[in-house]
Amino acid sequence: MTEGFITILGHRLEYRLIPAAKPNVPFLVFLHEGLGSIGLWRDFPDRVAAATGCAVLLYSRYGFGRSDILIEEPRKPDYLHAEALDVLPRVLDHFGIVEPILIGHSDGASIALIYAAASGQPLKGIVAEAAHVFVEEITLAGIRDAVHAWNTTELPSRLARHHTDAERTFRGWHEIWLAPAFRDWNIEHLLPAITCPTLVIQGEGDEYGTLEQVEKIVRQVSGPVEKLALANCGHTPHRDQAETVLNAIMWFVAKCGP
Repeated sequence: MTEGFITILGHRLEYRLIPAAKPNVPFLVFLHEGLGSIGLWRDFPDRVAAATGCAVLLYSRYGFGRSDILIEEPRKPDYLHAEALDVLPRVLDHFGIVEPILIGHSDGASIALIYAAASGQPLKGIVAEAAHVFVEEITLAGIRDAVHAWNTTELPSRLARHHTDAERTFRGWHEIWLAPAFRDWNIEHLLPAITCPTLVIQGEGDEYGTLEQVEKIVRQVSGPVEKLALANCGHTPHRDQAETVLNAIMWFVAKCGP
């Protein structure tokens, strides 16, 4: 394993790179959630790497983890498009990664979908876990609850273990999602342009989204698609149902082929 920092568009981003244990296997790139980072994936990417033999890249986006602190505030409604079409292609180019499988969680899943639809670059596949393709009231209610938890619980100290400036990271996340200008954010028009294999995973008890997110993806992408709805599971399936999600990703990687 190697880890360190790269500079993309003037911002220093932390990364971890796990080398492949097998030849001729896809490269897996993990894209974290809206309050995520390398550290908040915990050991799940390591387990996926061990189970599949694939090389794995993780990085913390600008403003998250140990990457540069977010100073360009507030975020704009197209910030996920910027991550997908400006930042991610440069990260992949830096490491020489061609035709990977993108494994995205929440915001990271939305970034993966946008990249697949609009970057013009080939992918082996996408694993979209708890993806957002439009804004739901349950999402906004969950974020308002998170703001309340920030003000009344130990959430700031918990996030501070994973982010250099947890307060700025948290503010950058909740302010854009709760902004009136973001209410109409929607990427459904992009979905028909996705032709690579897609695995959509969602917890039935997701506090930030309903299964309608899954159904819209399944109905509108053009490539082969599978869905996995998990009972007794919230917004983080790779934590709440780790073995099931691990097995699903192993199956998907094998199906996508070398």
